[in-house]
Amino acid sequence: MTITGGLAVYFVIWWTVLFVVLPFGVRSEAETGEAHVQGTDPGAPVGTNLVRKALITTVIAAVVFAIVWYIWSAYDL
Repeated sequence: MTITGGLAVYFVIWWTVLFVVLPFGVRSEAETGEAHVQGTDPGAPVGTNLVRKALITTVIAAVVFAIVWYIWSAYDL
């Protein structure tokens, strides 16, 4: 696997994992019991924690990429 190919594979894995991680821990205004802010949707998330989710995504994607890289190099694909 070339460096460019490895970066492309990691990029695809990272985005896929991000879409899996995004919904975890999201709570709406209605679920938290906070006062509804006029003009917002009651189902809108209160806090997204995007930095934390990006770090979790990076770690998970690195593990998945290591597995893919091992399989790729072990079988000379």
